[in-house]
Amino acid sequence: MTSASLTKPSRRTLLAGSAAAAGAFTFGFSIPFAGEAKAQALDTVKEINAWVVVKPDDTVVIRIARSEMGQGTLTGLAQLVAEELNCDWSKVTTEYPTPGQNVARNRVWGDFSTGGSRGIRSSHDYVRKGGAAARTMLIQAAAAQWNVPAAECAAEKSVITHKASGRSLRYGQVAEAASKLEAPKEVALKDPKDWTIAGKPLPRLDTVPKTNGTKIYGADLKMPGMLNAAIKDCPVFGGKVKSFDAAKISSMPGVKHVLPVGDTAIAVVAETWWQAKTALDALPIVWDEGENAKVSSESIAAWLKEGLDAPQAVVGNQVGDVKAAIAGAARTVEAVYSYPFQNHATMEPMNATALWTPERCEVWTPTQNGEAALAATAEASGLPLAKCEAYKIDLGGGFGRRGATHDWVRQVVLIARQVPGTPIKLLWSREEDMTHGRYHPTTQCKLVGAFDKDNNLTGLHMRISGQSIVAGLFPQNIQNGRDPVVFQGLNPPGPEASIGYGIPNLLIDHAMRNPHVPPGFWRGVNLNQNTIYLECFMDELAHSAGKDPLEFRRALMKNHPKHLAVLNAAAEKAEWGKTLPDGVFRGICQTMGFGSYVASVAEVSVSTDGKLKIHRIVAATDPGHAVNPAQIARQVEGSFVYGLSAALYGECTVKDGRIVEENFDTYNVLRLDEMPVVETVIVPSGGFWGGVGEPTIAVAAPAVFNAIFAATGKRVRAIPMRNTDLRRA
Repeated sequence: MTSASLTKPSRRTLLAGSAAAAGAFTFGFSIPFAGEAKAQALDTVKEINAWVVVKPDDTVVIRIARSEMGQGTLTGLAQLVAEELNCDWSKVTTEYPTPGQNVARNRVWGDFSTGGSRGIRSSHDYVRKGGAAARTMLIQAAAAQWNVPAAECAAEKSVITHKASGRSLRYGQVAEAASKLEAPKEVALKDPKDWTIAGKPLPRLDTVPKTNGTKIYGADLKMPGMLNAAIKDCPVFGGKVKSFDAAKISSMPGVKHVLPVGDTAIAVVAETWWQAKTALDALPIVWDEGENAKVSSESIAAWLKEGLDAPQAVVGNQVGDVKAAIAGAARTVEAVYSYPFQNHATMEPMNATALWTPERCEVWTPTQNGEAALAATAEASGLPLAKCEAYKIDLGGGFGRRGATHDWVRQVVLIARQVPGTPIKLLWSREEDMTHGRYHPTTQCKLVGAFDKDNNLTGLHMRISGQSIVAGLFPQNIQNGRDPVVFQGLNPPGPEASIGYGIPNLLIDHAMRNPHVPPGFWRGVNLNQNTIYLECFMDELAHSAGKDPLEFRRALMKNHPKHLAVLNAAAEKAEWGKTLPDGVFRGICQTMGFGSYVASVAEVSVSTDGKLKIHRIVAATDPGHAVNPAQIARQVEGSFVYGLSAALYGECTVKDGRIVEENFDTYNVLRLDEMPVVETVIVPSGGFWGGVGEPTIAVAAPAVFNAIFAATGKRVRAIPMRNTDLRRA
């Protein structure tokens, strides 16, 4: 994709590009780190460059293109810019540029997508250059005022000093002059060993407004004259509205409009949201549910099971001749695992506010990808892209749900088009949110391991049968039937998500089976189930061979030093091999995903009546560079809440084509008294930039499941664990 093609993209081009970026695909483009196209700069702000605004009182506004949804990306990116800017951290604040501004300025802020743990790792270079360029320009402005060479000046904590004379100027005093200078074409970046702001465990910038109640989320937004909308979409994916009787509710309190939304949904617009929801619940709707109403969890599972032995499958990773290794093995070990649909279940349901007129359409929404939200706005509005804007609001949870798909944005715009000139806030009910998600894909996996007569592992075949996220969202990216995302954590050696074992004969393949339930990028994506499949089976192989699970893995990791390093770090911190209290047992696992290496050790006990207690988890992570160690620790702890909730309870079932679980009474999450102590070991080895928000989710379940086996002799092969009886006879 050329820079010229990015200048005036069509609505459809922007939709495809930004949505694909949200789905872990990257499009190449040149990102200017200085204030190019000054004539197009925002009239309301005097900026040094696209990333940095310095006010006369020395307040530094750092622009953040990525989204903040609780993971700390906003603070981490601000640290990187501030580090190169050499500013006073106590005077740093942040703001979001809009996707409309980004398009108008030739995407000067680059990619707005926040997913795949890419918030920092894929933008660190150009945001740091933005800070360094701004620092250079501020120094040049001060040097010009003093009529001295810039090389004789230095900047520290928002103060520029002329070394020879001792004169000094604050950033705010030279900001306007700096903004008029030409940006440097090249800047040098600091060595991470010299960082004083980045790499430090600084408090998050968004903590205070979140704790004092001043933070505004999408569901809080209020506008003059605003009306509120509630919506019901067909409960069976692929179904449509057959008929509805608006007259039955039109006289109910506060009701203003009863509106169709596309072919599949009905919305009620009222003075308050509760009035809208109450009327919607009373509205007679007849659905045309179609053939998908015949589908159930059982029929989907049977279809996936057929794929485990199907002759047709696409290869993801292959070494040697696994069929020959299995045929010639002294003995083999075989197991079948399964993983269900799971919901993102964000605490804040999907919502957006839209204002449509024949001249302009604006949307305010929590989104992981502002450009995708803008594209959805333009598509639904019927207006040119230049007449649309999407304003990003901090998210009350994202986990991938608010990234690649913006169905709620399309809905609110379609509603607002029918009520022109009136702001409309659409808020999904919890039930609507739970039954109209974009779900973690369901898969099954059959694994066969081969041993020679000396008990050495000589071959491994993993057959994955199930859903493809890419086929569901971006079918144009399926090449020769292959979805590369399916093989996360199982790929050949590489920088993203590779397997950590050297097995002489290896075959990992995928038989694609796509049910009607729509898939989505769910936090951790396919690394979650793939790590369960591989790491629990590695535990099975170790016990089958009569070997310690740690030593069994180590023997296969000689050519995978970074995988081995985090495994050893977790084992050492957990004191693997040391005697535990009676009734407490350990499990271990490791993986590599989203550019980072992670491992964990879990300590659990299981009572005779089958009640599980997770006492402790030690998690080691190597993200290459650690921008904020405190935030990494919090992300690891939070990822175990999410990962253990999924492992123990998370399951969406299908009956009559519908998702059964409608609220948290049937879709359980980890409770406070179930949360183990989490000890985070950060071992940044440098030289690369890995993700943090998602990798350690994958090592939550397998470590616990392997510890459960050590405690009970029972294998958890069907997720969630609640489906396995852990009682001992």
